[in-house]
Amino acid sequence: MTPLSTIQQDFRVSYRYAVHFTRNLFDLTNPLFKDILAEDPEGPPRKILVAVDRGASRHHPQLLPKLEAYCRSHRRAISLAGAPLLFGGGEHLKNDPLHVTIMQQAIHAAGLCRHSYVVAIGGGALIDMAGFAAATAHRGLRLIRVPTTVMAQADASIGVKNGINAFGKKNFLGTFAPPAAVVNDADFLPTLSQPDWIGGVAEAVKVALIKDAAFFDFLEANAQALADRDLGLMERVIHRCAALHLDHIANHGDPFEFGSSRPLDFGHWAAHKLEQISGFEVGHGQAVALGIALDATYAHLSGLLPRAPWQRVLNTLANLGFDIYDPRLELEYGLLDGLKEFREHLGGWLTIMLIWGIGQGIEVHDMDPDLVRQSLEILKERSEVVPEDTAWTRAKVAWS
Repeated sequence: MTPLSTIQQDFRVSYRYAVHFTRNLFDLTNPLFKDILAEDPEGPPRKILVAVDRGASRHHPQLLPKLEAYCRSHRRAISLAGAPLLFGGGEHLKNDPLHVTIMQQAIHAAGLCRHSYVVAIGGGALIDMAGFAAATAHRGLRLIRVPTTVMAQADASIGVKNGINAFGKKNFLGTFAPPAAVVNDADFLPTLSQPDWIGGVAEAVKVALIKDAAFFDFLEANAQALADRDLGLMERVIHRCAALHLDHIANHGDPFEFGSSRPLDFGHWAAHKLEQISGFEVGHGQAVALGIALDATYAHLSGLLPRAPWQRVLNTLANLGFDIYDPRLELEYGLLDGLKEFREHLGGWLTIMLIWGIGQGIEVHDMDPDLVRQSLEILKERSEVVPEDTAWTRAKVAWS
């Protein structure tokens, strides 16, 4: 009998979605949200289920009334499937799978189909959770992300990943599912606490250090003004950060992470572990800033990064208002387990992004524990002499 031959299957799927920048999204005179949903003006209205971060709702008390009025005003395009679902924000939202079940039950009860939309309004944690629920209902509902924090607008909401935490590991359960659209409304930002205001800038520093020296120059020159809550500057930071992330996703070959490299996770191996060690007391932005400081110092000690750019990195982080050391980073707390978990998340060999200059990334495949320890000692010593009278400390007192 002749052996059966092998059948090879090969196909490609093209994804396209927009990241919009606007103000006052749900004002009746702003057509953007309606236009995103009105794919076929002659067709039936698109059914939407909305998940909202309680923090965003509390700080913007007109958000839900304006959303409901907007849907009524544009009822030929939009059908609101019941009252919006309210969830607490922050990383703890991703630690309990019950929230995903609540979302999926609501999708089921509302009779949503694959031409319906889930609209997630909130920080990165809510958008991650709601996106995971949407991606797993009917094998994928359409998702519109409306991020309300700097972190979410600049980084967390513009990519193709959704996920929740499990087994003590960040984003252990998740999907690759591009959104239908992302809408960044700058009017959400002024009410953020100081840590949430500045936290997302850590991702801007990250992407600037590996991709765009001119963008880092801009962040360095405007660090104090950003810490002092200049909204116009923050909008420019968010736009450039989003553009760099989207360019990487579209043009650098591995949007669904089939390989062993995650260049956009510079500083993240230690950040993810610190978040876990601290019980998520340390926010993601602060954790990323600490991870950047650690990896930049490691790159300097290992001979990759000269002293002058290394100093610029640490000074810029400090001027933005980030701590550059946390005692929970010490090796006895299990920091180096973060390297194993980082590799495990992708498989293959360990691949860590470091820098050898401003805007110049380089991948390495091992980390010397002794150099990690020395890096931590240097950051500890340096953190003890940071001056107290800075824009960050004044803002921190004002917002405490």
